Amino acid sequence: MSYLGSLPTDATLLQVFQKFPAPASKLLDFHELIMRSPSAFDAGQRELIAAYVSGVNDCRYCHGVHTVTAEAFGVPEGLLAAALTDLDSSPVEERMKPVLAYVGKLTRTPSQVTEEDAEAVFAAGWDETALHDAVLVCALFNFMNRMVEGLGIRADAAYARTSGVRLKEGGYAGLARLLAE
Repeated sequence: MSYLGSLPTDATLLQVFQKFPAPASKLLDFHELIMRSPSAFDAGQRELIAAYVSGVNDCRYCHGVHTVTAEAFGVPEGLLAAALTDLDSSPVEERMKPVLAYVGKLTRTPSQVTEEDAEAVFAAGWDETALHDAVLVCALFNFMNRMVEGLGIRADAAYARTSGVRLKEGGYAGLARLLAE
């Protein structure tokens, strides 16, 4: 239920963006930069990180939408649920496990992230650019999770499917174009 009385009780994030277009426009530009520009991670891996962080935060809206988006990019169905249940035994690609462990710890207990945590990412074959990119995705989705939860935005599975496919097809720039219409 949206906490913004001027919006419907079942308001979507797009409706919040339409109500507050100036910050939304800049925020979507930032999403496009972080989630779709060249990176050590492909778009599917970044959506995996986003959905994982959102799952750790129990943000059902973002977790639902970005799980669908990650799956649209080829992440196997059920992988995120398995990773959130037990990352070590999950079918997540071995190289991605230290990355997800890192962003999970950064989300849960940021002051407890250590050099050893970063070294585990490097030992899996990732470089400093990858660590930086993972931290940016993590930070962005911690922000978005708090925005969505703080405004009382919810979504059902049908909305998550529609939004996830739309993000795969048009990216965040496509969402910005929708906003401009």
